[in-house]
Order: sequence, then C-alpha cells, then structure tokens
Amino acid sequence: MQSVESSAEVLQRKLQLGDLSPRGQRVLVRADLNVPVQDGRVVDDTRIRASLPTLRALLEDDASLVVMSHRGRPKGERDPALSMGPVAAALQHLLGRPVRLLPDCIGGEVEERAAELLPGEVALLENLRFHAGEKANDPEFAASLARLAPLYVDDAFGAAHRAHASIVGVPTAIGTAAAGALLQLEVSMLDRVLSDPSTPFVLVLGGAKVSDKLAILENLLPLVDRLIVGGAMSNALLAAQGADVGGSWVEDGSLELAARVLAASAEKDVEVLLPEDFVIAPAMDRPDEAREVSRVPADAMALDIGPVTRQRFAAALTDAKTVLWNGPMGVFEISAFSEGTRAVGEAIAALGPQALTVLGGGDTAAAAAAEGISDQVSHVSTGGGASLDLLSGRLLPGVAALTDRKPQDV
Repeated sequence: MQSVESSAEVLQRKLQLGDLSPRGQRVLVRADLNVPVQDGRVVDDTRIRASLPTLRALLEDDASLVVMSHRGRPKGERDPALSMGPVAAALQHLLGRPVRLLPDCIGGEVEERAAELLPGEVALLENLRFHAGEKANDPEFAASLARLAPLYVDDAFGAAHRAHASIVGVPTAIGTAAAGALLQLEVSMLDRVLSDPSTPFVLVLGGAKVSDKLAILENLLPLVDRLIVGGAMSNALLAAQGADVGGSWVEDGSLELAARVLAASAEKDVEVLLPEDFVIAPAMDRPDEAREVSRVPADAMALDIGPVTRQRFAAALTDAKTVLWNGPMGVFEISAFSEGTRAVGEAIAALGPQALTVLGGGDTAAAAAAEGISDQVSHVSTGGGASLDLLSGRLLPGVAALTDRKPQDV
C-alpha cells in the first residue's frame, strides 16, 4: 500500500543542496561508497562517480568535506579487509585532489583532524560499520558523528532505506540536514515511474525471489500494461500455473505469492509474459553442459530464458513508453546464461529517448554496465533495496529524517 505521502512529496519540503551556504564551513556528507574491491583496488566505481556532483558542488563553494560511508558487513567490528582505504584512493583519483583517510569515524583524534581541514580539503572516515552503533542507530554514536561538522548532506540513496545512525540519527543531532544531488535525482526519476508513466508501461522483473518484488507488484500493477517475468522468479509463477519446472529453484512458500500476483494481474487486465523455453544445466557451475529446451527435466535447472522467449520479450517492449526493469533474466554473470538478460537490455536500450526507461539497482545495474547500455537508458539507479522500497510506496527513512525547509524557502 502506497504511503499517504511519497518520498518525492516529502523531499520537496526538505532542505536541498542548493539551500545551504557552505562557504568556509565543514560539511559531513553521507555517501554510498559501498563498492566492490579486489586485490586492494576498487573494481566498479559506479557509486563513487555518482557521488561526484554533490562533492564537487560543495568544493566549488569552498567547503571542506568529511565524507562517510559503510562498506560490506563487518558486523560492528574492525575488519582490515573492509577498510575504506581503496575507496579513498579511488575517490582521490576521480576528484583530482587529495583525500585523507582518517583512522576511525568517531573519537577525539578524528574530531581534531576534521577540524584542521581547510576549504577545499577532503577527508574520508573509516568504515561506519566498524561500530555496532551505526546499524543500531545509537544516539551517542550519531552525536559523535554530528560533532565533525555543522552541516550534513545525505547523498547515499543506496542506504536511504536504512534507519541507521548516519542516515537518521545524524540529521537530528546536527540540526541542518539537506538532500544531495544524487538523492534528489534518484527520488525524482523513480517517482516519475510511479506518478506519471506514459503508456504502454512495461514492468520487467527478474532475479530470484517473488517475496522481494511482491510489494512493487502490488503498488505498480494498477499502472502497468504488461508484466514480463524472467529469472528464477518466473519459476514460481510457472509452477503456480501448474507447469513443471523440473529441478529449477523455487523460493520456499512462493507459490501462494505467485498465485496472488497472477490473480491480481488478471483482475487488472495486465498482460503477463512468462518464459516458454529455457537454457538449462545440471547446476550453475556446469555451464559447459548448457542446452536449450522447451521443458525443464527433473535433473536440470532453468538458468536463463531461451531464444523463443528472448524474441517474445523483446517484441513486447518495442512499443513501450515507460519501462521499469528490476532483476536479470538469468545467471548473467556466467556467459552461457547471459543471453536473456542481454536481449532484454538491448530491447530496452533500443527504445531511445522517446521512452522513460528506468533500471532498478543492484544486479540490474551490473548487467547494464556489463552490456554497455547504462548510458542508453533514462536512469540506472544506484540503490537496490532503496529503489525497491521507494517503488513499493514506502517513505524512505533517509528522506524523512532531513531538515524541513522554512516556509519562505519552500
């Protein structure tokens, strides 16, 4: 059920980046720099690049920046493997100016070194999740972060659905908390899908679990003309229709949810397209045994959609004016099972600027990057869970926590 007010409506009442006067001041920026690292180097800097407009705008205003983020899941303890060191190096390269990695995110030494920053200088705090107080939204931890600067900017859309200290605790403690450029862009673009979709509106869903996407389906089905479902999620819908999916993975307890989706789609006259042929193998780690079939045997599992389905899904996208795509069509990371995701991505990219084409974060963003279509769609979201929550009609805690504008500023 959609909130009485959407995240976009609430955000309109909140302080924006342009409302601040940061010249000569320190600004505490919550970014989402949770990026993959291998052998001590960032291997996908998409989220770092997405944070640059806000950081550069503040630096051009002669602010000094204390940037903070989490990385990975260190469970409230210091884990050298999850240090922000590689992120600091990547951010320094992209910004073209020094970025100092501080030894912690709270404490006397961190406060002293933050206070020493001159206009135009940048410091990056060590991983927020090295402290249990971050995920617990501990007031003392939030207050310690708030002491680092008089102004706060939240640009971490990918974490905006988390009621963590750096997201919801700091804005209360610091008193002046504004939305960054990325947060504004993400909320605006995803809200366009909810509030003003041109038709035909095609919703493309993939991935593993029906339960993860149920809230999106319930919120969007009244707006959607066609629903395309691939990936392991389609196994549950096919099984709910009585089809034999062989040894394919089906989420526990998902058949009832799938039946609800099919019934709601029929009630709202939404055309539902499901796979009719598949690329199968005995297991994901046996791609050399991949083959195309129209029926999945008991000793194999569907790991991608087949060629007939690819053509059918692509054809169903040719006249779309609004497309929301969340979830790959198969195990796209393995080349033998990547053709379905590639075909859908190419069909969406081919729509061009005459259609609103939005890709919801996580694996979908990674697939778009792998296929080289990220710059051929209207928007690729940096947030997985946050985009799911927003599209489900939930108010994001990170938006709600920001400071309200004064009446004369609205």
